[in-house]
Amino acid sequence: MKFGIGQPVHRREDPVLVQGRGRYTDDIALPGQLHAAFVRSPYAHGELRGIDADAARDMPGVLGIYTADDLAAYGPFPNNMTFKNRDGSPMKKPPREALAKGRVRFVGDPVAFVVAETPFAAREAAEAIALDIEPLPAAIAPEEAVAAGAPALYDEVPGNVFLDYHHGDTAAVEEAFAGAAHVTRLRLLSQRLVVNPMEPRAALGEFDPESGRYTLHLGSQGAFGMRAAMAAAMNEPVEKLRIITPNVGGSFGMKASPFPEYVCLLHAAKLLGRPVKWTDQRSDSFLSDHHGRGLEVEAELALDADGRFLAIRIEGLADLGAYLTPVAPIFSSVNIAKNVASVYRTPQIQVDIRCAFTNTVPISAYRGAGRPEGNYIMERLIETAARETGRDAVALRRLNHIRPDEIPYETPVETTYDSGEFTALLDKTLAAADWDGFEARRRESARRGKLRGRGIGQYLEVTAPPVNEMGGIRFEPDGDVTIVTGTLDYGQGHWTPFAQVLSSKLGIPFERIRLVQGDSDQLVAGGGTGGSKSLMASGAAILEAAEKVIEIGREIAAEMLEAGKADIEFADGRFTVVGTDRGIGIMEMAHRLREGVSLPDATPRSLDVKHVHANSPAAYPNGCHIAEVEIDPETGTTEVVRYTMVNDFGTVVNPMLVEGQAHGGVLQGIGQALLERAAYDPEGQLVSGSFMDYALPRAHDAPPFAPFMSRPVPATTNPLGAKGCGEAGVAGALPSVMNAVVDALGEYGIGHLDMPATPDKVWRAIREARARAA
Repeated sequence: MKFGIGQPVHRREDPVLVQGRGRYTDDIALPGQLHAAFVRSPYAHGELRGIDADAARDMPGVLGIYTADDLAAYGPFPNNMTFKNRDGSPMKKPPREALAKGRVRFVGDPVAFVVAETPFAAREAAEAIALDIEPLPAAIAPEEAVAAGAPALYDEVPGNVFLDYHHGDTAAVEEAFAGAAHVTRLRLLSQRLVVNPMEPRAALGEFDPESGRYTLHLGSQGAFGMRAAMAAAMNEPVEKLRIITPNVGGSFGMKASPFPEYVCLLHAAKLLGRPVKWTDQRSDSFLSDHHGRGLEVEAELALDADGRFLAIRIEGLADLGAYLTPVAPIFSSVNIAKNVASVYRTPQIQVDIRCAFTNTVPISAYRGAGRPEGNYIMERLIETAARETGRDAVALRRLNHIRPDEIPYETPVETTYDSGEFTALLDKTLAAADWDGFEARRRESARRGKLRGRGIGQYLEVTAPPVNEMGGIRFEPDGDVTIVTGTLDYGQGHWTPFAQVLSSKLGIPFERIRLVQGDSDQLVAGGGTGGSKSLMASGAAILEAAEKVIEIGREIAAEMLEAGKADIEFADGRFTVVGTDRGIGIMEMAHRLREGVSLPDATPRSLDVKHVHANSPAAYPNGCHIAEVEIDPETGTTEVVRYTMVNDFGTVVNPMLVEGQAHGGVLQGIGQALLERAAYDPEGQLVSGSFMDYALPRAHDAPPFAPFMSRPVPATTNPLGAKGCGEAGVAGALPSVMNAVVDALGEYGIGHLDMPATPDKVWRAIREARARAA
């Protein structure tokens, strides 16, 4: 089929979006709307003794100024994580309210907000509000926060550690290490990052006094889930909230959460009787949005005399910032454990992570949410172990790969791989990357005064946990067919692959298919988008809903064609009587139903269905990435000059979209590997607080990609056989790029460098190595 599964169909969203005709939250203007601005703490830690808003109240256009006392009826924000500490006790979950009261805990902590007739009036009044804050000692770095005598962020969290996570059989791991022929040890850092989607956060709240319902327009990753979270934050039943999400200009995990600003807007809208809007400024978003990553570990890999893996042991410290976010700390604990297993046979895995509060911007899920970090740890250990033991790193990987005849394979981290051919995938990538021709390329680089290195990043990800997902199909009066889904496209292009799935199943013309995804009033379930699960969940829901449509259609066709239901078959969009040429197309059937065709009373009058798919299990996308870099030893500048990847995403519905997702993920991985870092000074001021100081990757940082290749082994865990692709690019890029950097620096005896490998850091490492050798 031209628009069927597996075809590289152009995104239906693009003509609108690339012409600037999209409708984002800031584009929405409601009659009589007001505007909000927020007052934020300039201190990382302090006692909030008073707020002087007298001057601001008299400023032109100001209609209201609100503090935590005004929001006493709301909150706290929900956190449903139920992790337990090593000793079995529950993790500490200090509550967070919409506005700080009594104490501020990071620079940017919101303490008050202004509502005025215009955005300028609101911001000007906010700047006129004076805060009386008594500064307190702050704990900025996580190692400072857990040190003896560190300032406590919360009285109920001694030592600032709210979770002491443990996974693994300690005795078995110790026995494996005691009997190892070699142990490789590495200290590894996954630095804090600022999340920078193209569209800053924005929201518009309104309240209907007649129905008592709130409506919140905002960028999100799922209207259904956001409704539940906001209802809890507002202390309202879910039916009192409606979430509407228009186009979203990126999220990477950050916009999935409720934020303080949203509660404030709804409160003011109810109190003032007018809609209230807020659009974040880019300079504020560095402080108002959640950050990503923030993990430091000591990792160990035990090998026997033949090079077989015996055990991995990881001990680490995770920075979660000043407040718990709704999914904290899953990305810095269990996701590390589940993903470090990767494609390798490792009998024992132990992970111990202490999750700590610091006086910094809260951290939440960021593209991959622990999956890239787990794979980065494993791949850096393998490369280092190969170098230390004099083994070939490719052969070491092959030796320890899980074989196809071992699948289904139960890992020591409570996952079961259902599919995958990891050695064959590695071999295909090596051939595509011209692995054997590397030395000639290295010599050519050397003639130009450059160091050249290559690195492998073989990865496997565990997709997000299963959730219920809606797959509604609606035959519209104008002849179009609408898919209703609880996942949400914030840049991925869901409309096109979802339409391809439906068109393949029901034979509905591709151009007649529409998508509804961002209105909670039209949903009966929805897990939102995140964790690379959308196509698995929504795809399965659409397929199952389509089966229901076929069943209903067979009953209707039996009446229309004067045959028994058992004699009706469906194929290629058409119901036919078996063994005859009598039939009716599904689109014609829908048209006749709209026209009011005469049918017996018991016969359905519509093909519409509302279906909920019950939680497909996780899948395991995997792949192999090979990066080549050139380093200028006189400046430390690193450039990714060659990039090859082969991925196993199972059934690929639209290879064009999958390639785009992979390229975007790789570039984000390159950003973390070489450029990005959220930097604080000792007082807790974010010194990388704008694009003048924060090195986001640009177009020129993208490598020349080899032609996109796949080696799919369809998943058995969902009807489509899909495995998810949204975060895989990062998981492959972090280890492949950093392994390439270390390989290039190997001639100086440099065996490790922490991310980001900035020009300054590389230059200094080379100078120090030269000085040691002199």
